[in-house]
Amino acid sequence: MKSTILKNRKNLTSKNVWKFLGVFLIIFSMFAVSACRSDDDPVDNDFFAGTYKGTISYNNGSEMISKDNGSVFVTKIASGTKYNFRFSDGIPDLNGVEFKKEGDNVLVMVGSTATAYIRIDSNTLKIAYTKDGKIWTANGTR
Repeated sequence: MKSTILKNRKNLTSKNVWKFLGVFLIIFSMFAVSACRSDDDPVDNDFFAGTYKGTISYNNGSEMISKDNGSVFVTKIASGTKYNFRFSDGIPDLNGVEFKKEGDNVLVMVGSTATAYIRIDSNTLKIAYTKDGKIWTANGTR
């Protein structure tokens, strides 16, 4: 009798775990699909993550990396004004680049000692960024 009760409890526990995991996967899948739409404009969202593919390059004076089929993974972080740019192909990342919104879909860089042109919207990313003698460039689309 005791062994039958233990088997039933194990079966119920396993079933509940599988039900929970199934519901979790469905909810996570819906979130992942809706969060990464290619028509999301980073300017209009508090949080943003998207990959832009195209031409990227980096030059630090002694090393030059240039790829025609590279990518940049862009995330808008925390305060909604700072962006991280994660480059492929061994190019160092640009993190914590701060912008302020001016007008419709225009971001202007603030508080930086870098010389930069960064334009980002739902479809395109263009970067020409120079800091401490290092140069990053990107021209990509989603």
